Amino acid sequence: MTAIYKRAFYRLRQGLMGSFITKPQPKPLVFLGAGSAIQLSQAIGQFGMRKILVVTDKPLRELGILDPTLAALHSAGVETAVFDGVLPDPTEAVVDQGIDCFQRERCDSVLAFGGGSSIDAAKVIALGSANNCKAAACIGAKKCKRPAVPFFAVPTTAGTGSEATFIAVISNNDTHEKGPVIDPSLIPKAAALDPEVMRGLPAAITAATGMDALTHAIESYIGRWETEDTNYYGLAACRLIFDNLAEACRNGSNLQAREAMALASHYGGLAITNALVGYVHAISHNLGAKYGIPHGLGNAMVLPHVLELMKDDAAAKLADIAVYCGMGKRSDPDATLARTLIDRVWELNEEIGIPLTSEAIREEDIEALVSAAIAEGANYPSPRFISEEECRGILRTIRG
Repeated sequence: MTAIYKRAFYRLRQGLMGSFITKPQPKPLVFLGAGSAIQLSQAIGQFGMRKILVVTDKPLRELGILDPTLAALHSAGVETAVFDGVLPDPTEAVVDQGIDCFQRERCDSVLAFGGGSSIDAAKVIALGSANNCKAAACIGAKKCKRPAVPFFAVPTTAGTGSEATFIAVISNNDTHEKGPVIDPSLIPKAAALDPEVMRGLPAAITAATGMDALTHAIESYIGRWETEDTNYYGLAACRLIFDNLAEACRNGSNLQAREAMALASHYGGLAITNALVGYVHAISHNLGAKYGIPHGLGNAMVLPHVLELMKDDAAAKLADIAVYCGMGKRSDPDATLARTLIDRVWELNEEIGIPLTSEAIREEDIEALVSAAIAEGANYPSPRFISEEECRGILRTIRG
C-alpha cells in the first residue's frame, strides 16, 4: 500500500472511530477533597444500592486504606463483598474472576477502589455482570446489549483519569495484548477524588502517574478532535500538573498538592474522552504490552520525544499551553513558546526522577514495536502522522 493510500485508509478509520467517540458523553458526579470517599459511600446508600462489589488490589486492602470506605458503606446500609485479585494490566481471567464473585455474592453494583488497573477491571466486571458474559465478549466498541450495573470509583492514583472515561483496557490471558472495552455506561455514576487515599503513594508512582495525566492533557489539546470543553480541561490540567507534581513527589503528605493532582488527572480523563490521545500512547501501550512497562512511566519517557516531532505542526497549540502555564508571553513567537514548553517537560521528568532509558527494550523487538505503534497511532487524531523511521528513532533512543 503506498503512503498516499495508507493515509487515506487511516483517515477513514479515524472517521469511523470518531463517529462514536466524539459524541458528548455523560460525566460522573464528583466528590472532591479530603474525606470525599466517605461522602461517596454515603451517597451510594442514598442511591439505593444494597450490596456492592468493591474491586481493589491486595496491597491496598492489606494496608488498611480501604477500611474507612468499607465502614462508611456499612454505616450507609450497604453490604459489601471485596474482590482484591486485581493485578497491574488486568487480564481477562482476572476480570472473569471478578464477574464470578459479583454473581456469587449477588451484588447489585460495583465500586472501584484503586489505580487505573482496578478501575479498568471494575468497569469490565460491571459490564460483564450486567450482560452475564465473560470479559472477552466485552472487548470492542459497545459490544454488549445491556449497560453496566451501577458503577462508582475512588481513584487512589492521580494519572489515568479512568474515573472520567468510557474506555477500559484489559489484556489477553496468553498474548498479553491489550484490548479496549468501549461503552458509555463505563463512566461511573459518581467518583471521589480524595487526596487522603493518595497520601502514602510512593514518589516514583506519583511521578509516573502524574506524567500520564500530563500526557492526556497535552495530547488532547494538540490533537485534531479538540472541543471547547476539552481545551478547557486540557489547559487546566497542564497548569495544575506543572504547579503541583514536583511538590506531590517531594512531599506526599501535602494534601493540597495531592488534591490538585487528583483534579488534574480527572480533567485529563474528561479531555481524552472526547479528544482522544496520540502517538505517545500508541508507543507506550505497546511497550507495556510487550515488556510490562507501567503505562504512566512509558508515557513519561515517550512524551518529550513525540513533542519534539510535533513542535512545528503543533507549534500554535504548544504555545497556548506555555502561555497558559506562565512560561512566556502571548507576544512571543509560537516556535519559541513551543520550545520552552518542551524543555520544561524534559526538566520536569528529570526533577521527578523519570529515567531516560529502559533496559527492557530489546533491539530484536524494535521492528514489531514500530509496526504496532504506527498502526495504533493511525487511529488517533494527532497533529500529523509520524513515520516508521521517526518511531524507530524514539524507541532506539529510549532503549539507550
